[in-house]
Amino acid sequence: SNVQENRTVGITKKPPAEMLDRIRDLFGFEPPRANGHDTVLAFEAMLRGEAKVLIALGGNLAAAAPDTMATHRALRGLDLTVTISTKLNRTHMVHGKDAFILPCLSRSEIDVQSNGPQSITVEDSMSMVHASTGQNAPASEHLRSETAIVAGLARAVLGESSSVTWENFAADYDKIRDAIERVFPIFQGYNARVRIPGGFHLTSLARERIWATPSGKAEFAVFEGLEEDPHQGDPTALWLTTMRSHDQYNTTLYSRSDRYRGVFHQRMVVFLNGREMARQGVRPGDTVALETISTDGATRRVDGFKVIAYQLPDGCCGAYYPEANPLVPLYARDPQSHTPSYKAVPVRIRRLAAQEG
Repeated sequence: SNVQENRTVGITKKPPAEMLDRIRDLFGFEPPRANGHDTVLAFEAMLRGEAKVLIALGGNLAAAAPDTMATHRALRGLDLTVTISTKLNRTHMVHGKDAFILPCLSRSEIDVQSNGPQSITVEDSMSMVHASTGQNAPASEHLRSETAIVAGLARAVLGESSSVTWENFAADYDKIRDAIERVFPIFQGYNARVRIPGGFHLTSLARERIWATPSGKAEFAVFEGLEEDPHQGDPTALWLTTMRSHDQYNTTLYSRSDRYRGVFHQRMVVFLNGREMARQGVRPGDTVALETISTDGATRRVDGFKVIAYQLPDGCCGAYYPEANPLVPLYARDPQSHTPSYKAVPVRIRRLAAQEG
């Protein structure tokens, strides 16, 4: 789980003071204390002209992000975009005024640095940490590892005045794990433990039934309820939920089929139940447009969805991610986490002109 392991080692927009103090004490510089940006806030900063450069470590940001027209405009307005990637994707086509693509080794490729073969470590969803060592010959002898690229960029930008020994980190990943251990006590004995076959389990306070709450007990956080989303006051409105297909991993599509839902060789589809089709005046096989009921005056519309009958609740429709991403406004997000509202977007169905009447 990339998200879980990133958070474990402090990759967050709100770094805790204790972690920053340990980084300061270990490396001898004062790290920034202000909160950073999550994805949505980063795009808004780009659109305001406050953010000028994007360095993307993997991923396919242009395809994954909501509000496609706005986010693509934000990316194209940057002075510089740098993508560190194992393969080409849509994001490489949506770039700033200057752009660099830095190809890197994938996790499955052999990574040999000046101190010999290297392994990275990963944490799975069960909090198990284990080493991952590439077994395949690199696609090119010129490929560098992500670690070597990041360390090289840091040295080039910060120069010799940097107190961090970037070259040592790039030469021997054990040294990175030693530093992680000193910043995060949960990783005590990191390099020794990660060499145990199968890896090791990180302490989970919840698993140990240790609750960091005022009561010392597990506490429930209650959300506002099933009616927390505002009513649209429009009888033609539908709640759109975006979804992935069976043959899909995030923005990577392995086929255009979704056999569990009976969809084959197509992805531009909208799912509706029979009652909703009758209410909207459409039939299976019709081609329609979806248009967001926006509150900011912008038009968000995607044409060319084929209607498919599927057992969804009344008042709802479904379409695939990322094809429906242009319909998800940047402003439509959870107020605390800023997670985009991919599962609840108010939309209308528009019959296309050829099918009117």
